[in-house]
Amino acid sequence: MTDPSILHDRVRESLDTAGIEYEVLACEPHLADTAEFCNHYGIAITEACNAILVVLKTTPRGYVACLVRADTKLDVNRKVSELVGVKRLSFASAEETAERTGMLIGGVSIAGLPPEIPIYLDTRVMEQPRVIIGGGNRTSKARLAPQELLKLPNASVADVAVPR
Repeated sequence: MTDPSILHDRVRESLDTAGIEYEVLACEPHLADTAEFCNHYGIAITEACNAILVVLKTTPRGYVACLVRADTKLDVNRKVSELVGVKRLSFASAEETAERTGMLIGGVSIAGLPPEIPIYLDTRVMEQPRVIIGGGNRTSKARLAPQELLKLPNASVADVAVPR
C-alpha cells in the first residue's frame, strides 16, 4: 500500500477514525481529474467516483455532498432537489468548494468533510466491488469497498445520479 500520509490529513483521519479499510493510490497532480486519471492509470470509469458539493440556496446557505460514479452525472435539479426538499440549489463553484472543504477540485473527497454536511452515496456507487474516491488533494486517491463509506458520519445511500 502506498503511504497513507500522502492523503489530505482530514481525509486520512476521517477514514481511520471511522475504521474504514482502504488502499492509498498515488496520483500525479496533472492527472487528478477523473478522465485523465482513469485513462493514464488504466482504471475503469465505473470504479472512479466524483465527490460533488451542492449549495442549497437557503438562508443560511446549506450544503450537501454527493458521491457519483464517473460514468454518471449528478441530477441536481430533480433528484437532489427532491431529496433535500429545496428547489433553489446548484453545484458549488471551485472556490466555494475549496473554502468549505479545504480541498481542491480533482481531489475532493467525501471523507474529511465538515460534520454538518450530509453525504449522499449514489445507488450506482454501491453496485461496485471497489470504488476510488479523492484523497483530498491532487496527489492521492483511496480505493475501498463502497459499503465502507457508510461508516462515515452523515453518509447514506440515495438515487442522485443519472447515466451520462
